[in-house]
Amino acid sequence: MDLLLWGVLPYVSLTLLVAGTLWRARFDAFGWTTRSSQVHESRLLRIGSPLFHFGMLFVVLGHVVGLLIPKGWTDAVGLSDHAYHLLAISTGTVAGVAAAAGIGVLVHRRFTVPAVRRATLRSDHLMYTFLLGAMALGLAATVLGSTGMTDDYNYRTGISVWFRSLFTFQPDYHVMAGAPLVFQAHILFGFTLFALLPCSRLVHMFSAPLTYLFRPYVVYRGRDPEQLANRPSKRGWERLS
Repeated sequence: MDLLLWGVLPYVSLTLLVAGTLWRARFDAFGWTTRSSQVHESRLLRIGSPLFHFGMLFVVLGHVVGLLIPKGWTDAVGLSDHAYHLLAISTGTVAGVAAAAGIGVLVHRRFTVPAVRRATLRSDHLMYTFLLGAMALGLAATVLGSTGMTDDYNYRTGISVWFRSLFTFQPDYHVMAGAPLVFQAHILFGFTLFALLPCSRLVHMFSAPLTYLFRPYVVYRGRDPEQLANRPSKRGWERLS
């Protein structure tokens, strides 16, 4: 079971993430959108969206630092375990609470505003389930770890080692067997969310409007309606005077 969960499932999830995203870009380019519902309601959206997006940005950065940077590197620059723990707990808690508050507002908006609720798809329900589950379990792991209820488990010598071993295609799945249950559940929810991501509105995180920076200017000009009505129609583009 350990081999299946921690040695096979991560690669299946990442394969579905990459293949699904490429397929979506190739065959569903016009469906690659957040399906914004701002036209239906904007007050709650202005509150929840920044909280969620900025909170998640720092949550992801925290995961990158915690999982990819070995403990020996921070020891080499003089950052003690206690200082690292305090920094991770303080910043992670603030970012996690902000992201959780933001998604809470967005979910409340989606199910209480009739027009937004009608625009919700079945894939959204599934996505919200695993997103909320992963976030709740992550916050629970942070709280339990900070209060010592996980027997002072150090994920940097366990989960981080396993995660980095995935990149060498030699997963050290035995390490994950000793991780607390809340950490294991958090990771399983996370990898399930990765697999579902190409089929949901979350796929927009891989979009960047780079061409917008280099597009030509769009010229808007006001014209007399009577002049437009009496003007003969022409085919093709008209030269701007």
